[in-house]
Amino acid sequence: MPRAFLVQVALQGAACDDDALEEFGLLTESSGMAVAGTMRARRDRPDPAYYLGSGKVDTLREEIAAAGPIDALLIDAQLSPVQQRNLERELGVAVLDRTGLILDIFARRAQSREGKLQVELARLEYLSTRLVRGWTHLERQRGGIGLRGGPGEKQIELDRRMIGVRVKQLRDKLRTLERQRGTQRRARERGGVFRVSLVGYTNAGKSTLFNALTQAHAYCADQLFATLDTTSRRCHVAAGKSIVLSDTVGFVRALPHTLVEAFRSTLDEAVHADLLLHVVDAAGPARADQMRNVDEVLAEIGADEVPRLIVHNKIDRVGRAAGVDRDACGRIGAVWLSARTGDGLGLLREAIAERMEEEAGRSARISDPAETSANSFHDAPDAFPDAA
Repeated sequence: MPRAFLVQVALQGAACDDDALEEFGLLTESSGMAVAGTMRARRDRPDPAYYLGSGKVDTLREEIAAAGPIDALLIDAQLSPVQQRNLERELGVAVLDRTGLILDIFARRAQSREGKLQVELARLEYLSTRLVRGWTHLERQRGGIGLRGGPGEKQIELDRRMIGVRVKQLRDKLRTLERQRGTQRRARERGGVFRVSLVGYTNAGKSTLFNALTQAHAYCADQLFATLDTTSRRCHVAAGKSIVLSDTVGFVRALPHTLVEAFRSTLDEAVHADLLLHVVDAAGPARADQMRNVDEVLAEIGADEVPRLIVHNKIDRVGRAAGVDRDACGRIGAVWLSARTGDGLGLLREAIAERMEEEAGRSARISDPAETSANSFHDAPDAFPDAA
């Protein structure tokens, strides 16, 4: 198994985060590499040449040598192409930043055609600024006349053009798939189907909950980004009431913007949902930060206004009984359950059915012209306040 050395950098006086370093280690293991060692560093601001200071680079060289043979150096930050290239030259080992590592995981896990296209698009956009790294042939220039001639430009320019052409092709294919998804979505809307999407931090148990509710057999595992592809199934929640439940890609701290953009068509399932089930790992020590990170991504894709129900999963790990939390109006705002054992699934179905009734009542009020006119009349201000 390839071995990786991890580096965490805290900027602007921030303390090194144990939870963040543990998560970075889990990402490393999800990519198929073993963690051979770790190092922490603090800086006021990133160094333009190395991200780390030159002194830390020397220290890092010694620690890598002491750790044994290393296949990759992983930096828990977003490096510029220059910083990545300089570190590789100084340390003599392949360097990946956080974005590159997550892209590598996504490339391994994508299964559907759309998922593979999305990952390829994100990887090409990421690599387009890093073409000078590692390939000596990119500095050769072609030119001349006759059979030995060429277009008279550097190989790197040719590669960039080929990447640009491929990116355009991928965008066109994804737009076609997005239109198909939109057609399916509009068909569900015409059928009056209540749409629910599972969202949450990666490894919170979304796929396990999806299987428990729908009796499906979607792949799930105790690892980050176990599934990437959106899966939808019909699910019964009460007598005469059914929904379409969708399982979406999990979020993570500092999710690269390129991935959010590439997976926007997939994440649109959350944007167009009638209800979001925000699945939270009740046993996670950093669950408050994870919930905040999910909220940030939902706001970025425009899903922050969709009604939401909090689902605290994995209560079997914290010894808590299944139950619900209600707001001041008596409505269920959160459900505590265990998707693995099934404890509390009935409460979740009850909460979803409650939201369905609310939505049905809201739709009935909007579609009733008499009630709408009456409300408008009573709510309108007096047009003749001085008539008396």
